[in-house]
Amino acid sequence: MADQENNSRIMTRNAKKRALEAIHSQSQPMKKTRVVLGEISNNIRSGHPVMAEKPKSNKSKKAKKARVGEQVIVAENEKRSDPQMCDDYVTDIYDYLHNMEKEVKRRPMADYIEKVQKDVTVNMRAILVDWLVEVAEEYKLLPYSLYLTISYIDRYLSVNVLNRQKLQLLGVSSMLIAAKYEEITPPQTEDFCYITDNTYTKQEVVKMEADVLKALHFEMGNPTVKSFLRRFTKVAQDDYETLNLQLEFLGYYLAELSLLEYGCLKFLPSMIAASVTFLSRFTLKPRSHPWNSALEQLCGYNPSDLRECVQVLHDLQLSRRAAALVAIREKYKQQKFKCVSELSSPSEIPDSFFECVKEL
Repeated sequence: MADQENNSRIMTRNAKKRALEAIHSQSQPMKKTRVVLGEISNNIRSGHPVMAEKPKSNKSKKAKKARVGEQVIVAENEKRSDPQMCDDYVTDIYDYLHNMEKEVKRRPMADYIEKVQKDVTVNMRAILVDWLVEVAEEYKLLPYSLYLTISYIDRYLSVNVLNRQKLQLLGVSSMLIAAKYEEITPPQTEDFCYITDNTYTKQEVVKMEADVLKALHFEMGNPTVKSFLRRFTKVAQDDYETLNLQLEFLGYYLAELSLLEYGCLKFLPSMIAASVTFLSRFTLKPRSHPWNSALEQLCGYNPSDLRECVQVLHDLQLSRRAAALVAIREKYKQQKFKCVSELSSPSEIPDSFFECVKEL
């Protein structure tokens, strides 16, 4: 009887031990495979990186070759279609932008200095823009922030009379709004006070910021020249054997020069972008026709439509206009921009390049 009780106690202890071991094993977290970033493949499924698996030894060489072939095909397809360019619905996006750029509420008056302003002049506006280019460089702002800043300034001045002493205040307040809209880490309000040598207080900047937002009716996301230029430049390079960075940077340079010119306000952003593309191609290949059917179809403009705008940009490029304003010219003299501001183009553009022909 005593032996049976002892055996029972031993079995009970063993059962408890096994139970405790089972519970302990379940409470331990499962060991995760540690993966070095370099070991993560380029395959993407459901938005997550898939860990590269080591090939199993029992796989045949034929299967390995098939995988390599599939990777080559995927790589080629990725080259043909850049997902960031939204090829599947890019046409719809640009149709939307073309419609938006024509909306009256998003466009400044082309003659607001003559009809609205009493103390601000064309030259003052150009000097302000030139200075804001330097500010954008100082704080390393995105190009979109600069373009939106100038758009906000022009739209505000189209409906509000401003004293010249507050023009710089309008400039920094507009750039503050644009930076908040576009940048991941925008400069602080104090930074914009500092850049004006503390001419204005933080309270004055915030007050002007509120006034600008009210004047814009909080419609801050309007298309600019930069919105169209990226796509136009991509198509403009189709007849180049390799990517031409000089053509791309030249386009950026000419587009920023257009910000200086008050006379460019009458042109739609898409027309300025198309004219920039026209002049960039002419500058690099002055003996070849700068326009073609692909560009005409994409941009929606034929050469004759662009004539006036191209001539204005050409004058800016040759310093026939805004010659004393050098911030943009100095910026694009840098090697990182391929020194495109030092490029020269012929003094005259042949009239034949502006003729509408059936096949270009």
